[in-house]
Amino acid sequence: MIKRKLNVAIVGAGMGGLAAAAALRLKGLDVTVYEQAKQFARVGAGIQIGCNAMHVLRGLGLEARLRAQTFYPRSWNNRDWRTGEVMFDMIFGSAAEAKYGAPYLLAHRGDLHEALASIVPAEVIRLDHRLVGVEATSGGVRLAFANGANAETDAVIGADGVHSALKKILFGEDMLNVTGRIAYRTTYPAKLLEGFEMDECAKWWGEDRHIVMYYVKPDRSEVYFVTSQPEPEFGLESWSAEGDVDVLRTAFEGFHPTVQRVLAACPSVHKRVLVDREPLERWGDGRAVLLGDAAHPMTPYMAQGAAMAIEDAAVLSRCLDGVEPDGVGAALERYEATRTERTARMQLTSRQNAWGKGATETDWVYGYNAWTAPLAG
Repeated sequence: MIKRKLNVAIVGAGMGGLAAAAALRLKGLDVTVYEQAKQFARVGAGIQIGCNAMHVLRGLGLEARLRAQTFYPRSWNNRDWRTGEVMFDMIFGSAAEAKYGAPYLLAHRGDLHEALASIVPAEVIRLDHRLVGVEATSGGVRLAFANGANAETDAVIGADGVHSALKKILFGEDMLNVTGRIAYRTTYPAKLLEGFEMDECAKWWGEDRHIVMYYVKPDRSEVYFVTSQPEPEFGLESWSAEGDVDVLRTAFEGFHPTVQRVLAACPSVHKRVLVDREPLERWGDGRAVLLGDAAHPMTPYMAQGAAMAIEDAAVLSRCLDGVEPDGVGAALERYEATRTERTARMQLTSRQNAWGKGATETDWVYGYNAWTAPLAG
């Protein structure tokens, strides 16, 4: 008797959804990705690809492409906002690669997303599909979408972000922790700095705000910065809301001249409110489970949000590898049990916003390999 391939539906085509699709396909599963957007957009933002995430991306065959498109920093400098004094220098480069077995890279988010999309065939991605209903059937799950489409699947993975439709359907509405803080961020051509060389990667720590800045291209042709500062009156959760550059510059008056120079050259910014959530008691129900920000949204202070989603993808693929349709529920429970302790620790550690401010133990973050880490019993 020929064994039937397991069919999995993934809701959301962001970093986590595409990584999950690629990892599941690597294990021989049939995958369909449903994305509510009508087209992919290249958001002007950077992303730090930690050694732990790179282990997964290497397994997906993306290492050479990413090394060619990204910046390879010597370290992540943590500096005093006024004097520039180094508070802690988190060493990366060849030393970290030798220690953790994979590189630490700085990238444009669009480049990482495009890399992941390149290994997921276009024909398995359904754009303009907003999930509105999930119903358990005798043999699987039936999905309903706002455009009138329906689908039958053996399992459904909610990789649809902090406002996850699948999470709301499974567990109802709940309150996000709105931090009262705003992230202003942008990428822009380094030529606007007119020859000024900033640190390869630095976080400038102020008393109640900070700014992180780094290069996102191997030739240092594009720079990125992201801030965190109090602005409790702003409540829009969006990656595309426009910010006022003058308001941003005023908020960082008195910071080191390097910060002033980078902000002065900035032509425009976007802004978003920073949120997280308490670790969830449950990620799934039966043949449905959450992944990435849908399960464990976190503040960006450790640069590990996307990395956790990418790790989730690898562990999920391992748990579903070789599973028969009637074993899906147990496999998803094993995935959840394997991931909850680590992601909860990451959420709560990131919330403290102390990562790198002084001497920091990094092995537990960067030394993790989701392809080989023990699975829950």
